[in-house]
Amino acid sequence: MRSKRAALWLVAALLLAAGSAHAILPIQHWQTKSGARVYFVENHDLPMLDLSVEFPAGAVFDSKQKSGAASMTQRLLQLGAEGMSEDEIARGFADVGAQLSGTFNTDRAGLSLRTLSSREERGQALGVFTRILQQPLFPEDVLEREKARLVAALKEADTKPESIASRAFDRLVFRDHPYAQRSTGEVATVQQLTRQDLVDFHRRYYIAPRAVVALIGDLNREEAARIAEQVTAGLPRDGGAALELPPVTALPAAATRFIAHPATQSHIKIGAPGIGRDDPDYFPLFVGNHILGGGGFVSRLTEEVRTKRGLAYSAYSYFTPLLLPGPFLIGMQTKREQVQEALDVVRATLREFVARGPTEAELTAAKKNIIGSFPLRIDSNRKIHGYLALIGFYRLPLTYLDDFVKHVEKLTVADIRDAFARRIDPERMVTVVVGAAETKSAASSTRN
Repeated sequence: MRSKRAALWLVAALLLAAGSAHAILPIQHWQTKSGARVYFVENHDLPMLDLSVEFPAGAVFDSKQKSGAASMTQRLLQLGAEGMSEDEIARGFADVGAQLSGTFNTDRAGLSLRTLSSREERGQALGVFTRILQQPLFPEDVLEREKARLVAALKEADTKPESIASRAFDRLVFRDHPYAQRSTGEVATVQQLTRQDLVDFHRRYYIAPRAVVALIGDLNREEAARIAEQVTAGLPRDGGAALELPPVTALPAAATRFIAHPATQSHIKIGAPGIGRDDPDYFPLFVGNHILGGGGFVSRLTEEVRTKRGLAYSAYSYFTPLLLPGPFLIGMQTKREQVQEALDVVRATLREFVARGPTEAELTAAKKNIIGSFPLRIDSNRKIHGYLALIGFYRLPLTYLDDFVKHVEKLTVADIRDAFARRIDPERMVTVVVGAAETKSAASSTRN
């Protein structure tokens, strides 16, 4: 509670002193001797330390032939290290009340640790954490067990309409790009993974010069520097694969795919490539999407689809900014017999928004909501730590959190209308419907 009150006080100061030249959340930044980038916030409110080490080692770096290697590598880091079995690893953390967790998504992968900051408990937790990060074993028997579990999960997912819709959507939006691949791999590729595949992936991507270390908690700069050196010094330093990804290209034309499924509700996804994390249009698109479909029950999509017509319980939209442009997506579920009406309403709403932008009243309400809820984004060490890792990985400005409110406040209707007009083309979108019979209007649609 004390930490939460302190964070709220900091945010209140941020809102009152947005123009100050001094950071309200002072992020310290440096590099280790091995080249890892470190981001640190000192906070003595609780005797805790939150630490993560992440790498550009997410699913986008999988090859088609070995799809799933990235996910399995990250998973098995926690299940066996030099001199320690998975049970011994678990006990090593449990004995000192420490918590280990993992990060894995399209772009990044790594491990996180929460531990008491007292020397004895912190020392043991960091010792185990360092060993599993730098000296993973990838035991054969554990690999076979985890492969069997994942294959069973993939087969089950392939029967669920939401999973089917997501896979079809990604394939239509990103086509041959690695972003089209399922992050956990396919049944066939997972079954073929070997221990050597994981060893090779770790050696190529979990390298010190690309590591991002984020720390917040009850320690000083000198202690943070020693910890950062400890957890990265033994990582590979060279031999890493070049981080060259093919560009995400715009859709050549609209594409629609209807997929039969016995579900009573049809799952609908509409979208296209969106923006990267460092895109200059991030804030106008973020705030504009809050009005369009990201603001819950007060968004336009919900108003048009649910409130006025009762076509769905909810309709939503979001951008997923990644290293490269991730998806812009509109989603909803509706009764099978209402699919065409729902599609017509969503498309008309999107066209109107792109053409005219929000109203002044909508923008004012969105700003009030976003700025008013901003303190909740950083009201705990855990949440601040998440932002440290995000800022570090995507190389965002150290003042990102300090500047957030200012970026929102200065937006105009014209800014949002201009950004959406340049980045979203309503006539060139992917549409996926799972759980509906094909309609006449879809008969001539592109299929992939």
